[in-house]
Amino acid sequence: MAWGSEFLGQAGPLLTLAVVILGLPSVTGQILAGVLMGHAGLGLFDANALDGLEPLTHLALGLIAVTVGAHLNVQRLRNAGKRLVYLLLAESIVVPLAVFAALYFLPGSSPQLALLLATIAIATAPATIVAVVKETRSKGVFVKTLVAAVALNNMACIVLFEVARSAGSSLGGPSLPGLGEAAGGALGELVLAAGIGAGVALAMDQFARLAVRPERVTTGAVLALVFTTGLATSLGVSPLLACLVLGIVQTNITRVRSHLVDSVFADFEPTILAIFFTLAGLHLDTLHLQQAGFMAFAYFLARAAGKWLAANSAMRLAGATEGVRRNLGPALIPQAGVAVGLVIVIQNDPAYAHLAGLLSAVVLSVVTVNEILGPLLTRMALGRVGEVGKDRLRLMDFLQEENIVTEFRAESKEDAILELSELLIASHGLHAVDRENFLASILDREKQASTCLGEGLSVPHGILPRGFPMAGVMALSRQGLAFDTPDGKPVHCMVLLGTSPEERDRHLQVLATLARTVGLGPDFQDQLFNATSPAHASELLHGDEFEDFNYFLEASDEEPSQS
Repeated sequence: MAWGSEFLGQAGPLLTLAVVILGLPSVTGQILAGVLMGHAGLGLFDANALDGLEPLTHLALGLIAVTVGAHLNVQRLRNAGKRLVYLLLAESIVVPLAVFAALYFLPGSSPQLALLLATIAIATAPATIVAVVKETRSKGVFVKTLVAAVALNNMACIVLFEVARSAGSSLGGPSLPGLGEAAGGALGELVLAAGIGAGVALAMDQFARLAVRPERVTTGAVLALVFTTGLATSLGVSPLLACLVLGIVQTNITRVRSHLVDSVFADFEPTILAIFFTLAGLHLDTLHLQQAGFMAFAYFLARAAGKWLAANSAMRLAGATEGVRRNLGPALIPQAGVAVGLVIVIQNDPAYAHLAGLLSAVVLSVVTVNEILGPLLTRMALGRVGEVGKDRLRLMDFLQEENIVTEFRAESKEDAILELSELLIASHGLHAVDRENFLASILDREKQASTCLGEGLSVPHGILPRGFPMAGVMALSRQGLAFDTPDGKPVHCMVLLGTSPEERDRHLQVLATLARTVGLGPDFQDQLFNATSPAHASELLHGDEFEDFNYFLEASDEEPSQS
């Protein structure tokens, strides 16, 4: 069916262009293109044709899972842990409880059906989120929280679904395995899937170190993706979870963040995703809405309410900024790939033959609505938090949430510099830098002249080896640090910079910007010095109000790559 994939690759973008002109996400256009060509529209593709395109679906789902997993970089999520843990717990409890309660007493429902739908409801569509984020070139605290949350809720969904499936089948009759045995089997499958993903990631990392030519790395990465998906499928474990772990392990063991995703898959990822969303539209059938009826409506409302309540309460407990708290729930509405994959699992499980049809109708009908409405909600959320168009290099792009610490304390300037130099190396992943030499360069500069500029600002700086990008960390102290300053005022903001010799000009620009804004701007000072969290400080630095100073750099000024 080579002609089929070629046709999809052309037809999807055509309708996408029309939709984009109307101001809608391209994902919506791709899905609508599939609906138009499928059974609900012109009927250009029959069941046999769709079966022939199934390998593309598996490849796309694997790529999506790797992409999402690559965003779970421990280094980048250093200050986001509290938000993500609370959100994971809230989504794993509130959403399934809301859906289960809404469906349990409905006519035609059953404990098994309600339990399975409750766990499926946890998942957010990673492909939709990634596609909308990339299309809008969004970047910031909200995007980091959103994408990491999607990866985590998909993992939770898969785990809880397998447990629910085992528990539900155990309720089906005495001949089926006991609950404990079934749950143990499900856990074993999950561990095996994770082991496959981790093993392939480690092997891929070794291959990338040995490969000299970039095209060989690309070939190896594609083979790794196909092998992971195929091996997991053949062993009867979740290929989504295996690929998710592949992305997680890979992004945490390579020096360059998301190497496979950013460097290897970047060229063909848009085409694969466009075909995937068009295929998703081809599978959608308006008949599902008629079959599911009120149950699908109840599922949709309960899931949406659960997502909003879980996100809002979790972000409130975590002390997240207002923009994140208000907009995260709607952005988590999209649901597609993982949910559809779990439906297929139920369809192939003989223990659930009696309810597979109704479950499929409910999930697929809600997916139909969510995949048209969801991208719009996600895009609106990104716009409201002000992160659209921010995925471009800025003057102080090296100061992100993970590079900021609040409520900072130190007995002396030397202690502060020592602690911040360690944070700079750790948070930027500069493990190849000689720590002692870097620290010595900072202290030598301090001996020449104090870097306390007055008005609560101190900017110590050291020298990084050639080839390393500019790096920095920011420490904020409400009560102030009692250092020797020219104006006798305590230091409330300490920015430690690390700069290689070839970035001297940018270093001077950063110093001037910090002096003008932090040192001389009382309004900005008050907000920054009293930031309640690293996320709050990051939003201030990268917000629209600060854009005149933290401006976008031209392409020629992009950071050099590490050698």
